[in-house]
Amino acid sequence: MLVIRTEQMEVFRLAALVSFENEMVAHSQDFAPELSGVIGEQQLRLAVRGAMVRADSYGFTNRGSIRLFIEMMFLFGSAFDTDPQYPWAASIFQDTSDQMQRAERLYEKILDYQDKVSGPDAVNTQESLKNFSLLVHQSLTFTSDDFVPSMLREMALIFPQKAAYLGEEALQTLIRESYAVAQQARFPTSRGYALMVMLMYAFGYGCVDDPLYPWISATLRDGKIVDPGARAERLEKKAFTWLDHVLANAVEEGRA
Repeated sequence: MLVIRTEQMEVFRLAALVSFENEMVAHSQDFAPELSGVIGEQQLRLAVRGAMVRADSYGFTNRGSIRLFIEMMFLFGSAFDTDPQYPWAASIFQDTSDQMQRAERLYEKILDYQDKVSGPDAVNTQESLKNFSLLVHQSLTFTSDDFVPSMLREMALIFPQKAAYLGEEALQTLIRESYAVAQQARFPTSRGYALMVMLMYAFGYGCVDDPLYPWISATLRDGKIVDPGARAERLEKKAFTWLDHVLANAVEEGRA
């Protein structure tokens, strides 16, 4: 009689988990080749692994549901499930219905977002990155007196489809979240605060800890940078470099 010990079952379970993680890493490289290539496989694996853990916390255990969760991570940022820009995601995840029903509702929301915001072949998203790059290049200043109205105007200019889709209430919530992060970093000028708003607007409000954008957290936590002003300037240069790289790749592939 064949007897499988508990230790052997755990080995089988871990092997299956590793195999599925490898599968999801390969799928991510196909789904988001540019970003996957930029951050490298090791960093990509960390992001995928984190997404799998978050998906499991919501009862997403089926292969298809987990894959959808990972795809949403690339579309909206790793913290999309709690991002004030996408309150519908949090609402669906907190529902107690069957995971496949929730996954279908999420998929419908993705299609709606892509239709109204991203555009065909994400043309609107690409255009917003160009606009973001132009903003980083400009020597704009923002005063504390009109910071929120100024940010609302810039967000509408950079990505008008997204601003219209989210609505002013969600945008103001994002601005407050961004302001708090910039304040914690002790950025000395309103330009640094504005940069943080735009980073969260473009890459998700959890971008400061997102493994998909490690250059953000690395800059904010770099112990060698002691001056907050220098930190803000370094973050701006990193954003400039990243945007240039992504846009250059898009031009090479004929999408910009």
